[in-house]
Amino acid sequence: MTGLKLEAIHHVAIIASDYAAARRFYHELLGLPIIREVWRAERQSWKCDLALGSAQIELFSFPDAPARPSYPEARGLRHLAFGVRDIEAARAALEEAGITVEPIRIDEHTGRRFTFFADPDGLPLELYETD
Repeated sequence: MTGLKLEAIHHVAIIASDYAAARRFYHELLGLPIIREVWRAERQSWKCDLALGSAQIELFSFPDAPARPSYPEARGLRHLAFGVRDIEAARAALEEAGITVEPIRIDEHTGRRFTFFADPDGLPLELYETD
């Protein structure tokens, strides 16, 4: 295939079971700025666009959305990873907010440190140390 020139990830979409809790988690706890937030009456659904560098997280609420299996790991999106410069400080901030964070591990291929935690719905999230 020629001509297809992907430039970046534009957004990742997340459907939350508890919109208010997820909004607090991503906006207040993780500190992602809100770009826009709208109530879509025709769908009985909130949509909140949050900035993450040049990308976005689209946070949705839908009535009666089914649960998604995570453990054991199912096919599909495995996790969402956030780059951080100071993994120790980021881990400490999450723990201070009452978030359970796994022990820091080292990527055997890159030598970078990383760890996992979860959002209010159990979606696996990763912190990956960058330069």
